Amino acid sequence: MSQKPSDSLTFRYLDLVTAAFVAVLIVSNVASSAKIVDLGFSLFGLPLAFDGGTLLFPVSYVFGDILTEVYGFKASRRVIWTGFAALALSSFIFFILRRLPAEAAWEGYAGSAAYDAVLGGMSTGGIALASLLGYWAGEFSNSAILARIKVLTKGRFLWVRTIGSTLAGELLDSAVFVFIASLAGVFGWELFLTLVCTNYLFKCLVEVVMTPFTYLAAAKLKKAEGIDVYDTGLIFNPFKF
Repeated sequence: MSQKPSDSLTFRYLDLVTAAFVAVLIVSNVASSAKIVDLGFSLFGLPLAFDGGTLLFPVSYVFGDILTEVYGFKASRRVIWTGFAALALSSFIFFILRRLPAEAAWEGYAGSAAYDAVLGGMSTGGIALASLLGYWAGEFSNSAILARIKVLTKGRFLWVRTIGSTLAGELLDSAVFVFIASLAGVFGWELFLTLVCTNYLFKCLVEVVMTPFTYLAAAKLKKAEGIDVYDTGLIFNPFKF
């Protein structure tokens, strides 16, 4: 089993993991723009409302953990940038659709106002920009921390590095995402603390609950691919592709 990354290797499942990662990223961003959910819970008087993308977006961190654990930081970095490109494209398409003239019947039963209310975050780029900046800060820090802890622990205690890296990465992600989205007018500032706290707590909870799946998926992929990457001596530069 290989211990170091090799650009010459052809992986059997990396493309499938990449496709799943990109799908989760795009769907969660559309959901974030579409609806704010309030189940009536509060924490110390702070309502725990959350944007729709919170239901799915934490799964992208699980994929990020698996990617880094199995394939290493370099492969994970390439997948992250691929997801960014796909998200930018989807935002651009929604932007173009928003500016094209509406058909009369559709304007009558749906209308541009409804489009703006539901997909305004994607079509104006607010959600996409917030997600790109938040995910850039969160996912790259998550991946780098996980890779470093893996080397330090010599591959033991997977749960320590998946949960530990998520605590740092999700905090950056949630704070940057909600701040930029609020700055762009997607969310009201009165929801800032509520959304940051709820996003962070929910995402970390998902990571903990999904830990058995992470163990199982990482073990199976390592066996199937015949690789287990340790990023020794690697400079964690997020700007390479």
